[in-house]
Amino acid sequence: MIFSNRASAFFRLALFVLLALRVVAPAKASMPNYIVVLCDDLGYGDLRCFGNKELHTPNLDRFAREGLRLTSCYSSHPNCSPSRTGLMTGRTPTRVGIHNWIPMLSPMHCRSTEITIATLLRNNGYDTALTGKWHLNGRFNLTGQPQPNDHGFNHWFATQNNCLPNHHNPYNFVRNGIPLGPLKGFAAHLVTDEAIHWLKDLRDKSKPFFLFVTYHEPHEPIATDPKYEKLYPSDDPSYAPHHGNITQMDAGFGRLMKAVDELNLRDNTMVFFTSDNGPAKTSFHPNGSVGPLRDKKGYIADGGIRVPGIIRWPGRTKPGTVSDTPIIGTDLLPTLCEASGIKPPTDRAIDGTSFLPLFEDKPIRRETPMYWHFYAASGEQKVAMRIGDWKISAEMNAPKPRQRAGIDSEDQKHLKTAPLGKMELYNLKNDIAETTDRTTSEPTRFRQMAAQLQKMYKAVQNESPTWPDWEFARYESQRIEWPDYCGAKKVPHRDAQIPARYIDNPLIETIE
Repeated sequence: MIFSNRASAFFRLALFVLLALRVVAPAKASMPNYIVVLCDDLGYGDLRCFGNKELHTPNLDRFAREGLRLTSCYSSHPNCSPSRTGLMTGRTPTRVGIHNWIPMLSPMHCRSTEITIATLLRNNGYDTALTGKWHLNGRFNLTGQPQPNDHGFNHWFATQNNCLPNHHNPYNFVRNGIPLGPLKGFAAHLVTDEAIHWLKDLRDKSKPFFLFVTYHEPHEPIATDPKYEKLYPSDDPSYAPHHGNITQMDAGFGRLMKAVDELNLRDNTMVFFTSDNGPAKTSFHPNGSVGPLRDKKGYIADGGIRVPGIIRWPGRTKPGTVSDTPIIGTDLLPTLCEASGIKPPTDRAIDGTSFLPLFEDKPIRRETPMYWHFYAASGEQKVAMRIGDWKISAEMNAPKPRQRAGIDSEDQKHLKTAPLGKMELYNLKNDIAETTDRTTSEPTRFRQMAAQLQKMYKAVQNESPTWPDWEFARYESQRIEWPDYCGAKKVPHRDAQIPARYIDNPLIETIE
């Protein structure tokens, strides 16, 4: 009888454990995987599926036909390091203290007190990896500032900023803290190779995963495989390298998506493709396109912040669809948190909001309006806010920073104390190029939005940290290898605008 009671108790305990496992296992198995692919300086009009008739981007065009194309997708800043910071933290980057690009050895960085989406996912059972450009600190792979592993990445293969000396045979990649020295090949394919290697061989296959793939293309210093350059014959020596650079990235992305399919990961993986800001359109490479938008990288107008966005998530997105609902880079953290059942941080301002309602044709409810804040020596000193179809912008009444990195103590004083000046109001639905100021024709709306902008501006100013003084060392610029045509003479200016009628098309067929 005693044995029988013990056996019965053991049986009940075993049955309870089995039932519990049945409850837990499906929940874990249903956790979605995430792949976020971020390009560098890819403009709104730089893909064929976004209206560019000149470029060959067959893999991204196919990807757009398989998923949802976002025609009002915004980066969180018109420059690279702040945009990436907003994407990772869900917070307006100036609030975090990243107000411009971060040069090597700069004291400016994403602090250890910030919580990234990679950290949140890793702490909740995800395996995580970064391959490509990091650019969230100045002391990359050095002591004194958090590295990618400190911000949530179990595996990382990265550069601080650009590939050096350029996209061909770079020597400055680091894998998990170990410098790799000279590598053979072009950047997009090296970054893709590492991502595929991690997916196939290195990740913990018992866990869901978050893979952050950050291509360097088409950021300068450009170097492009001749097989992609030959697709773009031109008398302009910069034209084929720039356009071929985008096709080079497209080929890498295509190989990555092929690997996802070969590993049978498509059905439970959300893939989000986007860019960190608008096209640079420099004197060396003035070939990037903003489509029908105004301005470029470094400006608060939509040409600097509205970027390509495509999401494929089988069962959640419908193939070949288009949405003009505005989303912003700071939305990524709350979106992935909600999709995985993770609670976002509550001890700080999270400026983004989940865009999961987008997949059910429901409105996105924002507590904090979309907001941009840029104070830099190159570009402009402005802030902007979008609510619905309306966008308000304002000048900062402060002198331009004396350094390109904007971290001089006097510059930071202006950043934190400058009042707002002249304001402009635009209806983006009817005026995508921001040509007609509506401040006088919409006085009530203008007053309301101006008050909201002032409130947000003050909150961000108050929270932004102050960095130590630092002399810009130009460490990286001394190590760049430029193509022969750079510096020989200024290349012809090409303002490759795409007519608005192309942007309105749901999808433009590609040439395979």
